[in-house]
Amino acid sequence: MLIRLQKIIADAGIASRRRAEELIREGLVTVNGRTVREMGSKADPRKDHIKVNGHLIPSEPPSTYLILHKPKSVMTTLSDPHGRPTVKDFLGGVKTRVFPVGRLDYDSEGLLFLTNDGDLAFRMMHPRHEIPRTYLVKVKGVLTDAQLAALRKGVALPGGRARSCRVEKIQKTAANSWVEVVLFEGQNRQVRKMMEKLGHMVLKLKRVRYGSLELGDLPAGKYRHLTEAELALLKSYLRRRESMVRVRSQTFKGAKGRPA
Repeated sequence: MLIRLQKIIADAGIASRRRAEELIREGLVTVNGRTVREMGSKADPRKDHIKVNGHLIPSEPPSTYLILHKPKSVMTTLSDPHGRPTVKDFLGGVKTRVFPVGRLDYDSEGLLFLTNDGDLAFRMMHPRHEIPRTYLVKVKGVLTDAQLAALRKGVALPGGRARSCRVEKIQKTAANSWVEVVLFEGQNRQVRKMMEKLGHMVLKLKRVRYGSLELGDLPAGKYRHLTEAELALLKSYLRRRESMVRVRSQTFKGAKGRPA
């Protein structure tokens, strides 16, 4: 992608945009060996060799998109001061620096999306976009229909009322229940807190979907790169979600402006 030279220089931390423009005018910037003095000149930081005063600007790393099956008892961070395992320990062979999009708590497992695409990560995590997250949850005891209804309606927690957009029974035994829970919001340890409020301890929690992304049969501790089709689907999915939010917002504003 072609970007203005002064922005590339500023983003690399070499100088401010204004100073970058001065460096260009002074003939201190080259692109693929050719001195560039014209304001508004563009280059591709991933492909072109850009030098400022003889020093090469490192090329921008390619955009990377990964799905990791985070195991239980692993921190959703790239480092931990207490020496606990982190998701970085499972990214051997990944040459670019990626970061987790959202989080899974230490005791949970499942789909974790990682990328170095800051714009896409922001769109995935922004609460206004309400990207659904789907979990398989095993709880101690049998959830009653009334408790399932309470989960859908909302459970009062210290951080505010939390609700599930969908809760469905999958399987039950005399001692435990398996349910599928879909959330639009992401309070810390939300599913566990909701279940505990109703008197049920979570025995296992696994995220299997995040937006259009699916964990599938990826083994715990393994990662894979998104396919081009998956990435295109994800971007299309985000555009639809954002469009729905805009329409809903405009409808709400229109309703407020109408006379009673």
